[in-house]
Amino acid sequence: MARPVKMRRVEFFPDTSYFIPAGKPKCKVEEMNLKVEELEAMRLKDIEGLNQEECAEQMGVSRQTFQNIIDSARKKVAIALTEGFAISIGGGNYTSKHCSFTCRDCGHEYEAGYEQDKVRCPACGSEEIACNKRGAVCKKHCIDKKFRID
Repeated sequence: MARPVKMRRVEFFPDTSYFIPAGKPKCKVEEMNLKVEELEAMRLKDIEGLNQEECAEQMGVSRQTFQNIIDSARKKVAIALTEGFAISIGGGNYTSKHCSFTCRDCGHEYEAGYEQDKVRCPACGSEEIACNKRGAVCKKHCIDKKFRID
């Protein structure tokens, strides 16, 4: 059995999540998907100027995991820029500091630490969970689009 993926903490969510080279129709451009945590890694390191240890701590991962995330992000952006690909930002294994969850069955409050915590209470296993920010899974800060209310 594979080891569960630990969620990466993300604080920044872009307003624009799709970039396309000028003058190219969307239907004729290949797309590169940049995960939300990859964008966060680049933001922390390249814009905020934090060192690797600070970035890793802020995202709640090891330094090696942070290095793997940022290496992947930079490679994807470099390929997109040199090959003329569109860049789509979305998906990944992330959570934010904005939301914590409460199990409606046992009352356990927690932050999602692993992928399965998005849908199941780590204390009792119930799938009756709610985001504490809105009482139901919230639109902006919760972990994955498939759990959002539109």
